[in-house]
Amino acid sequence: MNHQGVLADVLRQRIIDGDFAPGSRLSESALADQFEVSRNTLREAFRVLAEQGLVEHIPHRGVSVASPTIADVIDIYRARRVIECTALRQSEPEHPAVQLMHDALAEAEEQVPQEDWRRVGSANMAFHGAIVALADSPRLARTYRDVAAELRLVFLEIDDPRSLHEPFVRKNRAVLTALLERGPAAAADELERYLTASERTVLGAFSRMGRS
Repeated sequence: MNHQGVLADVLRQRIIDGDFAPGSRLSESALADQFEVSRNTLREAFRVLAEQGLVEHIPHRGVSVASPTIADVIDIYRARRVIECTALRQSEPEHPAVQLMHDALAEAEEQVPQEDWRRVGSANMAFHGAIVALADSPRLARTYRDVAAELRLVFLEIDDPRSLHEPFVRKNRAVLTALLERGPAAAADELERYLTASERTVLGAFSRMGRS
């Protein structure tokens, strides 16, 4: 078994679930004890997470969860536009991943009245993962997985989850409707407008919070 890989996946999930806040220090000794692994195994897992942009090693301070900057946000959205809009523009509305888009959107819409914003956010991310799945490319899917994980860190930084996630649900519905009624090109155009607006929302939130 690849212990480092398994441990990296577990830690990765806990980070994007918000169990460790962006910027928080990760204690080697505490985590090694908790997961019953050697420090060397833990350090290898940290190395994997650092390559994915989820943790950073700060000299004399150890390893901390990454705290995204405005430059990170801009680059994340640049990558999203290239990957998601291209996958959608070149897609077929009969592709099985369209059902995954339906399912993720239904889950998000079901959670909005409950104001369970963490689950709404997870469902929204699943919707966009399904868009990437339209491309039938394991390499693109792996790349997008890392981008999406960094995006979750960005979202965790924002202290008003409702204003962040609620509009995304409506915009996801508009993208899916465009795909089914007007075709892939129209859906990709809708998605590009959506991602531009989403980026503006996130950058505005970072600005209000005094982030650089």
